[in-house]
Amino acid sequence: PVSSTLYGSTFLTGKVGGSVTHQCFYSITPANKHDRKYWCKIVENKACFTIVSTTGYVSKDYAGRVSLEDIPKNGTFTVTMTELKKNDTGTYRCGIGTTNRDLFVSLNLTVLADAGALEPIEVVWGELHGSVTVLCPPGDTLGSGKRFWCKLGTTDCTLIADTDGYVGKNYQGRIFITPRESSGAFKILINDLKKEDSGLYKCGTGRLGSWDSPQVVALQVTTVSTLPTRTKFLSGTVGGSVPVKCHYDPKGSYEKKYLCRWKEASCELLVDSDGFVHESYKGRIRIASRDQENGTYTVVMSHLREEDAGWYWCGAKNGHTEHTSSVKLLLQKEACSSQDPETSTLVKPALSSRPTTYSTPTQRSITALTYVTTGIVTESTSTLLPTATPGTFVTSPGETYSESSSSESGLLPVVLPVLILLIVIIITILTLTKMKLQKETGKLARQHSLMVQASINISK
Repeated sequence: PVSSTLYGSTFLTGKVGGSVTHQCFYSITPANKHDRKYWCKIVENKACFTIVSTTGYVSKDYAGRVSLEDIPKNGTFTVTMTELKKNDTGTYRCGIGTTNRDLFVSLNLTVLADAGALEPIEVVWGELHGSVTVLCPPGDTLGSGKRFWCKLGTTDCTLIADTDGYVGKNYQGRIFITPRESSGAFKILINDLKKEDSGLYKCGTGRLGSWDSPQVVALQVTTVSTLPTRTKFLSGTVGGSVPVKCHYDPKGSYEKKYLCRWKEASCELLVDSDGFVHESYKGRIRIASRDQENGTYTVVMSHLREEDAGWYWCGAKNGHTEHTSSVKLLLQKEACSSQDPETSTLVKPALSSRPTTYSTPTQRSITALTYVTTGIVTESTSTLLPTATPGTFVTSPGETYSESSSSESGLLPVVLPVLILLIVIIITILTLTKMKLQKETGKLARQHSLMVQASINISK
């Protein structure tokens, strides 16, 4: 069946004698790729009369001044109208199907004497569960205006995120608006792509509705993905440690790998492969290992604090393109244990070289947690990786705790049945004693009765 995913700009503006180009986007399915594409105009608010289609038909009123190019591999077809006339103004449809009532999207074309033609829309491709980078054109170089990202609808542009801290509910933790460059340009980074993210967008600076150098972008998310869908949450304990393993394409050439802290459409850099470490994280965050052959790097966060809970991004930068992924760190104040030895382990937090000023209690936490970043599969465990550097040492008070805990838990299955048996024996003894006392009491009562009867007989 034909997919319902079809979209394009809802308005076009051109000038008399000029031209307009309209792009219509559709999901790349076998039906959509091979079915008829058409461009028609609504006449007198009734039927939509075909102007051009991929069957080879061209209306005689538009002969020589309209063309339709279908690019199935990109999921888009383009209609170009030239030598525009004033009466070309009206409502049009671009659609897919054997009739002009099948799958379509409507738009309004306005032809004016002094209007400029709309530039072709930039197409950005993304893989399901993956990430994309959208380049927004240079604008206000002073950096005073807010940066926006909004989704075009039939009548307006719905705000998705801005640099004032607003982020739409469905984009929490997965959209980042980069700082403005000297030219005024900036980037929109989105990860964990979903099918419903496909559509037309605008990015720009200034107030919503009065953009400075707005860019219209068509985001096309592929319906088929090689990337798995897994949990995006990572668990840790206060005072403990957690390693974050990030993946990237080992065939690519990346200038920098990093981990940043996401908040309100911004992401503060914590550590990168160039040696940078955020001031407030020094001594408790580092890139512990790198594996170029498999395309991985591991960031270890130790001495976790309650305020460390939240969203984090892995990133690998290659020119203007950044492949990103996000994960939410959940922290517990107390360690949680598991009866399953396959899923629990002992955490041994590292102590600094000045143990008198900083110490961390031994804790137990769940391991073998796995999460996925956008296009980056991440595995993590709450077992602390060695964080000691030359001149420091690590103590292991948890080993004694582990033995004690194990012996206590090992005695429980033996002691419990013994206690139950002892209680049963005591109850049985008490019951028998009670029965014996009742029997003795009854015997004495009978003897007393006989003696009373004998006394009565003697008196008679």
